[in-house]
Amino acid sequence: MLQECVDSVLQLSLSEEEREVIVIDDGSELSPLNDLLNSGEHIVYVRTPNKGVSAARNLGITISKGEYIQFIDADDYLLVPAYEHCLSLTRSKEIDVVLFGFATKANEKSSMVDEEPVDGAMFMKHNNISGAVWNYLFRKSLLINLRFSQEIAYGEDEEFTPQLLLSADKVTRTQAKAYFYRQHSESVIHKRDEQSVSKRLNDNFEVICRLNQKAENLPYQEQEALRRRVAQLSMDYLYNTITLTRDAQLTEKAVRKLYKEGLFPLPPKDYTRKYKLFRRMVNSKAGRKLLLIMLPKQK
Repeated sequence: MLQECVDSVLQLSLSEEEREVIVIDDGSELSPLNDLLNSGEHIVYVRTPNKGVSAARNLGITISKGEYIQFIDADDYLLVPAYEHCLSLTRSKEIDVVLFGFATKANEKSSMVDEEPVDGAMFMKHNNISGAVWNYLFRKSLLINLRFSQEIAYGEDEEFTPQLLLSADKVTRTQAKAYFYRQHSESVIHKRDEQSVSKRLNDNFEVICRLNQKAENLPYQEQEALRRRVAQLSMDYLYNTITLTRDAQLTEKAVRKLYKEGLFPLPPKDYTRKYKLFRRMVNSKAGRKLLLIMLPKQK
């Protein structure tokens, strides 16, 4: 799968000066070095002890010398025609961040329809955003004071991407599906043992608290944008607590934790229809009891 990933990058219409491929091997059992050497292209390969995805990404950022960065998971790959469209946006409109679509099935239709560029705060204030960092092509210069938190194992992207967007002057979203995402049932996000679920929920809450604290020191427009994201992550935190644990006591504990941080009841905003409906139910104890009955357990 790694070879398919690397090949998708090498197929792009980038000159040797424009293209920089960095493979961070975070302690895999079998080194892919021989396969990479067979590609016949200049690839930077770094093998490190297993310190987690955040450490690997931070190392890649440090090593990189290019103007733009694109993270790709080893078992995914770029969809070349659509990604070429994303590259053209950075060239013709000098975009700081391109948010693109992704596919999970072969031959999904893709549309090259783009939105007008706006600054990152404006985009976040009026849109849901993807938390996945691989969903973005972005300027490296935006990362002067931004890295991934290595102590967060679940949801490290959710802390990173809002701050990335807030640092951007020109953000555009395209409907082009430029990334193929492979879903794996054995990935860490699908672990359902009690310890993994507890770690996931605790990390989610930690990210919410960190972003909420950062919002307090921002100018008004950026503060409003980040608080929208915090509210939506708070909704996700409660939803995941209900559907992962099916436990009324743990749900009430999650509510108390948010309340202590000034994040509950969820703010009376109409961000999305889903948010509006969920907020109305989860803000009351009777509604939470109903959600515990109605919502299916995550598999």
